[in-house]
Amino acid sequence: QVQLVESGGGLVQTGGALRLSCEVSGFFLDYDTIGWFRQAPGKEREGVSSLRGSDGKVVYRDDVAGRFTISRDDAKDTIYLQMNSLKPEDTAIYYCAAARVVVGSRMLLTSSYSYWGQGTQVTVSS
Repeated sequence: QVQLVESGGGLVQTGGALRLSCEVSGFFLDYDTIGWFRQAPGKEREGVSSLRGSDGKVVYRDDVAGRFTISRDDAKDTIYLQMNSLKPEDTAIYYCAAARVVVGSRMLLTSSYSYWGQGTQVTVSS
């Protein structure tokens, strides 16, 4: 049974940090692709970062590169998103998603993923 459960969201001031967790079941972190996405009010869901387990490929959207870091803990079946230097524009519901294999150019596209978590709210105050 596939299940993705996010946690770690919250309220933080500008410049602060949060670490999101996504506990995954039904997928193999050392082979499959797990991505982080976000959706702000009134906006479309967008890809934030993704990690492909088969070769360790990692991608980030431009405006989070250098501030966010995706990682995994195979022993805990968990993917993390460390978010530093947070900005008000990072405010959104953050979702993790899973797919079997995703080509590099499509790793930040919502259409590449079949399974989604319920989301966790991140709010950055100015």
